Amino acid sequence: MNYRIGHGYDIHRLQIGGKLILAGVQVADSISPVAHSDGDVAIHALVDALLGAMAWGDIGQWFPNSDPRWKDAPSVLFLENVLEKLTAEEFHVCNADITILAERPKLLPHRPAMVKFLSDRLHCPVNVKAGTNEGCDAVGRGEAIAAHAVVLVVGKS
Repeated sequence: MNYRIGHGYDIHRLQIGGKLILAGVQVADSISPVAHSDGDVAIHALVDALLGAMAWGDIGQWFPNSDPRWKDAPSVLFLENVLEKLTAEEFHVCNADITILAERPKLLPHRPAMVKFLSDRLHCPVNVKAGTNEGCDAVGRGEAIAAHAVVLVVGKS
């Protein structure tokens, strides 16, 4: 068996208005990320973790913000694209652990839906945690939102 671990990170500034999607779930309709796509930091970090585990570069190489195809795109398209490639290489995800850092909105009520959304796509256990930055830096001041993701993938080769 060929085990690989990947880590991903993403951060986006927040703006008033629009909608905030995290782990594929709309969690707010009064703030939104400043982003080329829908700015789902949880999925962006997850995609980067998957790409890192496979030594395939990063999300910016695969889905550049200079490409109009990805303008306002749902981030789940990025995840589906990478999972398709992973499957073609005979790898699968064993588990994923995601930490979202945000002062607002409160994410606990959305956690079950986020876990279900991601585990339905990854076909493995997924953990989603939420934390704050205790008032420190842009995340702590509520000006940005960030996420870390760690994955374990396994293949036959």
